[in-house]
Amino acid sequence: MYDDIAYNRENPRPGVIINNPYGEDVYEGVPKDYVGNAVTAENLYAVILGDKTALKGGSGKVVDSGPNDHIFIYYTDHGGPGILGTPAGPYIYADDLNAVLKQKHAAGTYKSLVFYLEACEAGTIFDGLLPEGLNIYATTASNTVESSWGTYCPGEYPSPPRGYDTCLGDLYSIAWMEDSDVHNLRTETLKQQYELVKKRTLNDNGYYGSHVMQYGDVQLNAETLFLYMGTDPANDNFTFAEENSLFPSSQVVNQRDADLLHFWHKFRKAAEGSDRKAEAQNQLAEAMAHRAHVDDSIKLIGKLLFGIEKSNEVMNHVQPAGKPLVEDWSCIKSMVRTFETRCGALSQYGMRHMRSFANICNAGVESEAMAEASAQACTTFPSNSWSSLYRGFSA
Repeated sequence: MYDDIAYNRENPRPGVIINNPYGEDVYEGVPKDYVGNAVTAENLYAVILGDKTALKGGSGKVVDSGPNDHIFIYYTDHGGPGILGTPAGPYIYADDLNAVLKQKHAAGTYKSLVFYLEACEAGTIFDGLLPEGLNIYATTASNTVESSWGTYCPGEYPSPPRGYDTCLGDLYSIAWMEDSDVHNLRTETLKQQYELVKKRTLNDNGYYGSHVMQYGDVQLNAETLFLYMGTDPANDNFTFAEENSLFPSSQVVNQRDADLLHFWHKFRKAAEGSDRKAEAQNQLAEAMAHRAHVDDSIKLIGKLLFGIEKSNEVMNHVQPAGKPLVEDWSCIKSMVRTFETRCGALSQYGMRHMRSFANICNAGVESEAMAEASAQACTTFPSNSWSSLYRGFSA
């Protein structure tokens, strides 16, 4: 965990983290083996593989597992098609993560592995990439084309306690955690939890919610959660009942807009003329400016590469189910580096455009053409030009 929440100056209860409006502290006593700049893709891969020699920083702990072990992995961050964020960078790409899982399987160092993934377009991490036969069962917060959602946000019911201007959790993550809190995990199966989490995360409408997906060896979902999560002894006498699941209100927030919601509530509640109000105004303006820069730059790159008429069709093409996002993963990584070199970092919001980079590669665009288009687009829409435009933001 990056560990920037508990003692963040925006946290109204220093040293305490809650993920439910009525919840207790979920921070105290939690082991933190990798924090801050040690939270990297490379360390994640090394920990999964049990490779202590590849670690940089942290406690040095790894998943030192054997052939009879059951492994549970839960990962949450911002994401986009084929990509997951890390606090300290660089990105986690779907091909690299699946290669690590395949390597773990080849080493014979687990009996079965369950992977819960929270991110936007999380289905693209496994769709067409995680084969059957590895004894790996994965579920994702969203399918290949939709965002995931924040919940317990300001303005919702139930809303966060007084003083909180941020969402307390993500809908999929809150769903499986709260389900685990009210059931006997010695008897509840992965499938039973999946069905309840799917219903809650879809939020009864599919517009303000997302479709939880399953990948890999789905038959493993017949196993009990206890094998992977342990149990709370206080729940050992509980029997499984579908009505035990807690359903939230229909008010949720697109995960990519959670930062804007925070800045807006911070601005709205701050005293007129205060430094805090000015800070919130600048934060909101800069976030909006960055979004405009990235969106307009990507849009112009598409037009320069494919022409005005074909650009939208090519850049937004969605691969059929079961087919990976991109054929050449080294190409998409190169195209992202080219863009970021000339246009600045994508950041968590810009990850939404990863499908466009994949389609540029699938269309056979050469790196030189991408470099030229990026340079031209980001001269037309320079990253610093939008800041002054949005400085005039007001209520």
